[in-house]
Amino acid sequence: MLFVKTFVLPCEIPYYLCSMQHAIEDLQVRWLKLRIKLKDKYGIKPDMNGVLFLIGIQELGSGKQEFSKEEKQDLMHIAICTILAQSGYYINEGNDEEGWPHFKQLKPLPVFETYEQENFLKDHALLYFQQLGFI
Repeated sequence: MLFVKTFVLPCEIPYYLCSMQHAIEDLQVRWLKLRIKLKDKYGIKPDMNGVLFLIGIQELGSGKQEFSKEEKQDLMHIAICTILAQSGYYINEGNDEEGWPHFKQLKPLPVFETYEQENFLKDHALLYFQQLGFI
């Protein structure tokens, strides 16, 4: 019988968990700062759906107007496709005759728990606003 002794450094796991916790906290702080900056500019402190709605309006390029419930859902879809295009999940195939952008999915989205999915979208939305020079 052969015995193999393995060594696990006890500090590796807590350090990893601590680093992950700091990354999550950093994401939440950056997200809150974005929401505050949007409140200063637009008078509202939007939640995730509100941020996606604003991105959708920005990408549509139509400015302030009234949208139907279906159009609001379409705007949020445009936002999700736009922010995830940064990571190669979607590509913009152009606009239809009414000026609405259409996207093609290039690869499957990762499967996440609800909070992980929200953090995934937050991270991509922050990158979007960073690339615009807003933050």
